[in-house]
Amino acid sequence: MQLIAMLTMLVDHLGIVCFENQLWLRIIGRIAFPIYAYGLVQGHVHTRSKPKYLARLFVLALLSQIPYQLAINPEGLNVIATLFMAAAIMQIMDLTPSLWTKGSIVLVTCAVMQLFPFDYGAYGLLLVLMFRCFANERLIFVHLLLNLLYVLVYGPGGLMQLLSIIPTLLVVYGPAVWNKLEHIRVRKWVWRSFYPLHLTALAVLKWTEW
Repeated sequence: MQLIAMLTMLVDHLGIVCFENQLWLRIIGRIAFPIYAYGLVQGHVHTRSKPKYLARLFVLALLSQIPYQLAINPEGLNVIATLFMAAAIMQIMDLTPSLWTKGSIVLVTCAVMQLFPFDYGAYGLLLVLMFRCFANERLIFVHLLLNLLYVLVYGPGGLMQLLSIIPTLLVVYGPAVWNKLEHIRVRKWVWRSFYPLHLTALAVLKWTEW
């Protein structure tokens, strides 16, 4: 699972930085974020220390920001920052009994993530929360609704995001396959350092071409 997430994200970013006219690279890249969202929820549920888990995400977001701006988007916040916000919201929601309060926190955070903007914005937060709150066919249904909403907001340019449903289908309908994928582990330092390191390499590649 981790290898698929890293490889599809690398393919996506190569499509942004090096092969802008190769749409198929961006299409393949739609697979990556749902896997990271799913992995974030699993980490939230199973981590021994939620504060340390949050701290690791914060450090990775900081390390990734300058390479992200140089390689991908000079004005945005990287996807690890998005995952950090989602993890923080999950921790806050676990401590908040009121549904109204939870809903208000999510709405305000969505607005903030769209404003700055975070990579994937409100979509990223909502997808993580869907993996946290739903399972089975309900998860597929809400993910599909979220993708359709994304298309309505972003128009034809958002059609590629419909393909992000593929990992969710695997989670729901392919548990045997998914369990085998989950047991293929990479070293922690590789998993944690891949995002900032590959962005740094792409930034160097982009700027040396200029």
